[in-house]
Parts: sequence; structure tokens; C-alpha cells
Amino acid sequence: MEPFTKLTGIAAPLPMQNVDTDKIIPARFLKTIKRSGLGVHLFDPLRFNKDGSEKPEFVLNQEPYRKAEIIVAFENFGCGSSREHAPWALLDFGIRCIIAPDFADIFFNNSFKNGILPVRLPRAVCNQLIEDTKMGGNARITVDLERQVVVRPNGEEIPFEIDAFRKHLLLNGLDDIGQTLQHSTSIDSYEARQEQDRSWMPTTMTAA
Repeated sequence: MEPFTKLTGIAAPLPMQNVDTDKIIPARFLKTIKRSGLGVHLFDPLRFNKDGSEKPEFVLNQEPYRKAEIIVAFENFGCGSSREHAPWALLDFGIRCIIAPDFADIFFNNSFKNGILPVRLPRAVCNQLIEDTKMGGNARITVDLERQVVVRPNGEEIPFEIDAFRKHLLLNGLDDIGQTLQHSTSIDSYEARQEQDRSWMPTTMTAA
């Protein structure tokens, strides 16, 4: 997993409440277990017409937001089903951070596990950031995880809270497998002791 330390990128406004996971990635695209290739279907019902053509009014179909790395939204982002494909699709598109007043719990947890930083900020602050995003190519927001601040284009710093353990994982790019591999030396030592202590056990089964 790629570490998240400090991100400066174009922010796309999505002033919507209750953006559910079926809007983020519809169920018909959940046939794969690969994390790549889902970005093209991100927000499919909002981005595309039934014939596959783009809806020009949707923000991610507009310049410069096609290259957005941050989304600013409203309450209850990521509600609905628990599909982990939702953060996969966001990440594959290039989104590393979502700023909203609050998030659905499962989506919130899945985001951290996949290297996306969900930042909780009050609705009034999100409104200010959405106004900032209207600056187009100049709508670059900085999210500094180590210092726990969001920096507006005008230089104003807005602090945010984050669980210390989750912060550590993101800063070091550790998903569940990465956390386990941190203890690989101890695991190898345990396996070696088990092999020595149980040397009397057959290592293979012989067919009758």
C-alpha cells in the first residue's frame, strides 16, 4: 500500500449527502476481485448516460477535475452496502482523500485499509472548501497527515482529528498484510521452534 504523508492536489466538489456505495461503484461491476481497472466505472450512474456517453454536467467529467485527487462532499459519504470495491474504484481513479462531515462506518474503515484518507470536518468548513474548489486548476488543497491539517488555497490551515494507530498505518503504507509482515521475524522464529519441537510429526501424508 502506498504511504499517505502529504498530498497537494486538485479538489473536486461533490456537494451531496448520502453518496452510497452503489453510486460510487454499481453492483454490476463487482464481478472482479482485482483492485485495478475499477476507476473507469467510478460514479458510473452520475458520470455516464445509458449509452455510455459522458454527462458533461458531472464534475469528474470536467477539467481540471478529471485529475482530482481529493473529493469534498457532505454527510454520510459511503453509506449503503459494505463493498470494498468502493475505495478500490476511488483509488484506481486517483482519489487519495475524501473530506466530508462524516462517513458510513464500514466505508470509513475500508478507506484506511486501502490507503485513502477520510477527513471529517464540519459542514461549514466543507462549504468553504467547496467554494475553494470552484477556482478550477487553482483549487489545490493540501492535506498534511503528519501535521493533521488541511491547507486551503489561501494558506489557512484547518486541523483535523485522526486515530493515532490509523495515522501510523497510513503514514507507513501498512494494510492488514503489511502489519503482519512487520512481525515476520517473530513468525519465522515461531515456525522454526514448532518444526523443531514437533520433529516427530510426519511432514507429508502417504496415500493408503
